[in-house]
Amino acid sequence: MKLDRLVLLIAFLVLFISLAPVAAKDNSDKQSHTTLEANDHSESASDHATDKSAHGHLNLGEMLPLYSCIPFAFMLLSIALLPLIAENFWHHHFGKISAFWAACLALPFVYVYKGIAIYEILHIILADYVPFIILLWALFTISGGILLKGTLRGNPVINTIIILIGTILASWMGTTGAAMLLIRPFLRANAHRKNKTFMVVFFIFLVANIGGSLTPLGDPPLFLGFLHGVDFFWTMNIMPHMLVAAIILMVVYFILDTYYYKKEGAKAPDDGEKKPLRLVGTYNFLFLGGVVGAVLMSGILDLGEISTFGVHRAVQDWLRDGLLIVFGIGSLMATPRVLREENEFSWFPIIEVAYLFIGIFITMIPCLLLLKAGPNGAFAFLINAVKEPVHYFWVTGMLSAFLDNAPTYLTFFNTALGSFYAGMAESQAVPLLMTENAVYLKAISTGAVFFGACSYIGNAPNFMVRSIASEAGTPMPSFFGYILKYSLIFLIPTFVIVTFIFF
Repeated sequence: MKLDRLVLLIAFLVLFISLAPVAAKDNSDKQSHTTLEANDHSESASDHATDKSAHGHLNLGEMLPLYSCIPFAFMLLSIALLPLIAENFWHHHFGKISAFWAACLALPFVYVYKGIAIYEILHIILADYVPFIILLWALFTISGGILLKGTLRGNPVINTIIILIGTILASWMGTTGAAMLLIRPFLRANAHRKNKTFMVVFFIFLVANIGGSLTPLGDPPLFLGFLHGVDFFWTMNIMPHMLVAAIILMVVYFILDTYYYKKEGAKAPDDGEKKPLRLVGTYNFLFLGGVVGAVLMSGILDLGEISTFGVHRAVQDWLRDGLLIVFGIGSLMATPRVLREENEFSWFPIIEVAYLFIGIFITMIPCLLLLKAGPNGAFAFLINAVKEPVHYFWVTGMLSAFLDNAPTYLTFFNTALGSFYAGMAESQAVPLLMTENAVYLKAISTGAVFFGACSYIGNAPNFMVRSIASEAGTPMPSFFGYILKYSLIFLIPTFVIVTFIFF
């Protein structure tokens, strides 16, 4: 009960701070109402607000204070601290905690900004969260129907090869697809090992993030760049950056694995006759191919738009989401239940991700709006400081480590276009950015992809890999433990080397 009261106390504090703009308006010049009523010739203030929301004229990012990000900070702190200080409470109530912080943002947000706030919440749910969770669910479901049978025992060489294969696959089937496909065989191969935590962390570094650098299919920000005119194969230009980072991390991984393998005196259990490796449920690769094809289709076709609760989304995006659901259901129907049981498949990891990320997405709204406001928002001090390629790499990267890397990529993509080709149409400016100032686009692309590995929430598959590993009995570091023990020690020095070589 003491913990419950503490959480409630914090919540009321957040609500009070979040509602502060209302009091400020009542005691001053009522800034936002003045904005909404600026041309009150024929419309009421509420109708005007709705109209501006619908047409995107009112930029909330220019109005929101920096402290509107407080609920997002508490959401992250809950993920980081509660599993450590109240593990049982967290395990049974993480969904309620996520909903709680989402409400702490949504209620005062809607109270102050009304229809515009409702639109922003609906937009992030329909345009971002729904496709995000559908894609994860489809890949999680389909990969759970593919089972590697036979005798596979992890040792430094075998483990490095598995991570290498995953790193290569990530650019072609997405970091989520590659991670979901290989994490279970990787864990089973090393079930006899004592020190497994670092293995999963490096798997996240390489397979779930850095490996997705080479094509728009690899990671969402690169796909977003493709939609805005970046050539499909242009991202091959960042292969040197990817190879440097991947080789450094793989060498470090191999050294660590070799050290622990010898220290443990690890010996594979004698299961009798060695059985040859074989894949069962290979028909699920057809469903995986369908997922990749559906994602690519949504970026090529233009079937117009459709409005859902006032949120405009491309028809091909809804079609893609529908196809992903069909492919996931098809995998469930085609795959025998016994095969999934042998694969130790359960729904808990995807449920945990779905519950936590709805809270993350909603509380993240002010942060994204401030970021999109560019030099006109509270993040102006940061946006205006970005001048050189090294700035683009590190600022894009650090924001991508804790925010959605897709809008972060787009923010600095547009910042670069505005800096070099102000007033020029995007269709003309993007080809010039890819050639004349390619180093800036490389910095933005690598920053958005690489730094996603810095935290559990930096990229979609990170948290899911962590959840699957924990469920399989592998002790995983806490949110801050991951950052302090692994990201700061292994990733950041690697990125410093990449910076000195390329930026």
